[in-house]
Amino acid sequence: MDLINGFINLFTNLEALGFVILASFVGIVAGALPGLTASAAIAMLLPLSFHLDALSALAFLYVIGKSGRYGGSIAAILFNTPGTAASAATMQDGYPMTQQGKAGKALKTATLASVVGDYFGEIVLILGAVLIATFTSQFGPTEYFAIYVMAFVVIGSVVGKSVLKGILSTLLGAIVALIGLDSITAEPRMTMGIYELEDGLALVPLLIGVFVISEIIVQAEQAARKGLQESYKKRSDNPEDNKQTWPEFLRCVPLMLRSSAIGSFIGMMPGLGSSVACFVAYGEEKRRSKNPEKWGTGIVEGIAAPESANNAVSGPSMIPLLTLGIPGSTVAAILVGVFLIHGIQVGPTIFTDPTSRELIFSLFAAGLVGIACYGAMGYWGGPAIGAVIAYLPARLLYPFIFLTAIAAAYSSRASIMDVVIALLFGIIGYVMRRTEFSTAAFVIAFVLARNAEEAFRQAVLLSNDGALIFFKEPVSLTFLCLGFGVLAFRAYSVSKAKKAKGSG
Repeated sequence: MDLINGFINLFTNLEALGFVILASFVGIVAGALPGLTASAAIAMLLPLSFHLDALSALAFLYVIGKSGRYGGSIAAILFNTPGTAASAATMQDGYPMTQQGKAGKALKTATLASVVGDYFGEIVLILGAVLIATFTSQFGPTEYFAIYVMAFVVIGSVVGKSVLKGILSTLLGAIVALIGLDSITAEPRMTMGIYELEDGLALVPLLIGVFVISEIIVQAEQAARKGLQESYKKRSDNPEDNKQTWPEFLRCVPLMLRSSAIGSFIGMMPGLGSSVACFVAYGEEKRRSKNPEKWGTGIVEGIAAPESANNAVSGPSMIPLLTLGIPGSTVAAILVGVFLIHGIQVGPTIFTDPTSRELIFSLFAAGLVGIACYGAMGYWGGPAIGAVIAYLPARLLYPFIFLTAIAAAYSSRASIMDVVIALLFGIIGYVMRRTEFSTAAFVIAFVLARNAEEAFRQAVLLSNDGALIFFKEPVSLTFLCLGFGVLAFRAYSVSKAKKAKGSG
C-alpha cells in the first residue's frame, strides 16, 4: 500500500517525474563519458537540490546514480574504456564483441542485464529496508556509535588494495569533518583563525573537488580519451548483430538472477560497491560455465553477468543509509547531504514518521520508474549516444566540465572560500588516487564523523561507566567485534595474497 501511494505521489508531482526522466538521460551520458562517473555528475548537480522539493531532488540524484552505472557499459563496450569502475569487467567480453561488429548486440545485452539487476536490487531495498528498520528503531547512542565505528573499520579495510591506506583514508576524512566549532563547547577546532571555517567544510565543494576536479586532473595527465574515434566501430549491417535474440535472453536469465543476488548481497555491505560486485559475478559465472575458455572472447554471458551484478548494487547500497544512517556507497553518501538540506534525518526513524515514510516510498517508486526510463533510452539510443561521445573533442569537453564544477562549488553558498576548498580537495583527491588511497572511504568518513562524535558524547554523558558502556551493551559489543573481525580477516587475506604472489 505504501508503494502504491508512492507511485501516486510521484505521478501527481509532475516536476519530480520530469526530473526522473531527465536523470535517466543525464546519468547515461555521465556514465558513458570516460572519466566522468555518476558520483562526479551527482556532486556537480547537488547544488540544484537547494532549489527543488525533497522528492524531486532525491529522485533526480538517485536515478542519476542508477543510470550512471549502466552508462559506464557503453564506454566499456564501444571504446574499451570503462566509463565507471563498475564496468571494468564488462570490457572483457564487450569490446571483443564490438571488434566483431556486434556492438549493437552487446549494448542491448548490457541494457537488459542492467534493468534486470536494478529491479532485483530495488525489490531487495524495498523489502529489506523496512524489515531492518523495525529492528534498529530501538537503538540508542551507544549502539549507534558502535555501528559508526564498525562502518569506519569495515569501509576503511575493504575499500582499495591496501588495508592501511584504507584506514588512513577513513581517519583523514573523520579529521577533516571535525574542522569547525565543537558541537557542545562551541570552541573552534582546526580553523586556523579563518572565520569561514567555523561552520565546518561544506559538503558540496568537497565532493566536487574529490570527485570532479581530481578526475579532470587525471584525464589531463593521462589523455585517456585520446583515440576514441579510432576505437569506435560502425554499426554492423547484419540485423542479428544489432539485437539480442529471445533464445540468447532466455539463456542469460538464470545467470542474471544469480549475478543480481550476488550484487544485492555485496550492495548491503558498506564500502564494497559495484566494482567488487561486477568482478565477483563475472568470476563466479565463468567458473560455473561449461565453456569457460570462451569467456573474454566476446560472448553475451560475459556482459550479462557483470552488468546485472553492478546494477543490483544500487538499491541495496541504500539499506545501510535508510536503516542506520550509514551510507553504503559514495552515491548514498552524497544523498545524505540532500536529506539534510531538506531537513530529513536518515536512520530507522525515517520509517516511523508519516511524512518521511511517504517520501521514501515515493523515492522507491521513482527508482522503479527511472530503471524503465534508462532501460528504454539505452536499448534504443545506446549506440547513438556512443557515436556522439566518440566525436566529442576532449579539449572542449573537460574544460567545460571544470568550469561547470567551479560554478557549482560557488553556487551552493555564493562563497569564494568554497571554490578554494573545491580546488584544494581536487588536488588532495588527485594525490590520494595517485598514491592509491581511498577517496570513497575518505568521503564516507567525512559524512559520518560528526554523527559519530555526537553519538559518542551522548552515550558517555548518559552512562556512569564512561567508555566501558560500549563493551557492556551486548548490541554495541557485537557490532564492534564484527567490525574488527572484518578488519582482521581482511588484513590476513591481503597478507596471504602477498605471500602467495611472492612465492609464485
